[in-house]
Amino acid sequence: MMGILGVAMLLSLQGAAGGAQAKPSGGAAEVVGTWEGESKCTVPDSPCKDEHVIYEIAEDEKAPGRLTMKADKVVNGERQYMGTVNCEYHADKKNLSCSGQTRHKDDWEYTISGDTMTGTLKIGEEKTLYRKISVKKKSGH
Repeated sequence: MMGILGVAMLLSLQGAAGGAQAKPSGGAAEVVGTWEGESKCTVPDSPCKDEHVIYEIAEDEKAPGRLTMKADKVVNGERQYMGTVNCEYHADKKNLSCSGQTRHKDDWEYTISGDTMTGTLKIGEEKTLYRKISVKKKSGH
């Protein structure tokens, strides 16, 4: 049986290990966090709708060095989950590339400048520009 001191040490070690795992690698710290802004449609007469979006970017737990981006839209003040895409961050270019691996062959490309991230969604084999996105990093993230 483990005494109180042993339990305290175990919890302390688990906390330290968790902190180490949460630290992004490869210069990705500048993109990891919460981003909020606007996603505007570019294709007239399409089912696309302009959206207020919130992105949560985190290190992929299954593939260290890769990132995931969970996307929500805000409707009537409520967050609605839209999906999660896999991403790669290229610190030298300040570029985040993501793909949802869907039938639409969607490619998301973002450029990071300080606390602002701007990008596009291109879909299909012909890479039609479908959305333009502009988000800001929320402070404290």
